[in-house]
Amino acid sequence: MSELATTQDLDSRLEQHRRELTGYCYRMLGSAFEAEDAVQDTMVRAWRNFEKFEGRSSLRSWLYRIATNVCLDMLNAGNRRARPMDLTSPTPVAQAQLNARPEVTWLEPVPDGRVLPSVADPAETAVERETIRLAFVAALQHLPPKQRAVLILREVLAWKASEVAELLSTTVASVNSALQRARATLAESEPSSTDAADPLDEEQKKLLDRYVAAFEGYDMQALTALLHEDATLSMPPYDLWLQGHDDIVGWMLGVGAVCRGSRLVSTVANGTPAFAHYHPAEDGEGFTPWALMVIEIVDGRISGINSFLDTERWFPLFDLPARLAKDGTPVDVAEQPAEQTAPETHLP
Repeated sequence: MSELATTQDLDSRLEQHRRELTGYCYRMLGSAFEAEDAVQDTMVRAWRNFEKFEGRSSLRSWLYRIATNVCLDMLNAGNRRARPMDLTSPTPVAQAQLNARPEVTWLEPVPDGRVLPSVADPAETAVERETIRLAFVAALQHLPPKQRAVLILREVLAWKASEVAELLSTTVASVNSALQRARATLAESEPSSTDAADPLDEEQKKLLDRYVAAFEGYDMQALTALLHEDATLSMPPYDLWLQGHDDIVGWMLGVGAVCRGSRLVSTVANGTPAFAHYHPAEDGEGFTPWALMVIEIVDGRISGINSFLDTERWFPLFDLPARLAKDGTPVDVAEQPAEQTAPETHLP
């Protein structure tokens, strides 16, 4: 076999594991972009060191060992990503102020297609989808890095304790101890549970259709009827978050009223329904990106609206159109005149 053919075969074998490794690194790091960087680093290290791989473990296990080491190195910087709800208390709308924090502060959304297996056992897929929810990944960030790795490998990926011990170059007793401590920490701040949404059942579809109609029509009475009484609204990169009907509606009719007349386009993120939020364009021609809106549903009502405002990062990642025409259809931006510079103040 030629050297070129051998190289192509190795590349193919490595690429087969990219998606699951990205899901693993995302849970470890809480960042879609850092996860992709970690996996790319893993692939490069594996390619360069393949001659040293003697087949004493499977290629998959070897790649997870490398990916774990890459993630642990990245986490040594001490950054722990969070949601606004992890950092501050809810703010009454009358006292609301927009304070931005650095990008590295925030837990990031991720497209399902980049981290979930395309073909898998339905039960396994359900577990994987449940464990990329924003609330779950945020809870993982409270764990020390090695405990985080142990819990993900044991509880999410169903590795045996002996396999994890070999990967981490430690003992089974140490792995079991780390898992026990990780479970205890999560139990102290158990992540909120949200309704499964794969596929959406008829009631969930109706709920989301009503949400789109209420938001696009800016009908606050209809919107309120869809929200839990203690529903939350957050807007990274701002640390402000609001809770409850009165404060959410007060915000949307106050500072947030600039979103009147917006359009929503359905997508999925973190195993839950999401929308690309487009704002009326400044030039009056159609709509331009405003936020990626990740929706959480509990018991048939919306419990959380997570609006991620850095659309220059999120819309390309989710393969979302860069502009909509007046009728809501995607526009080929290359054919459009240059846009005006967006204002610095960016509200949901």
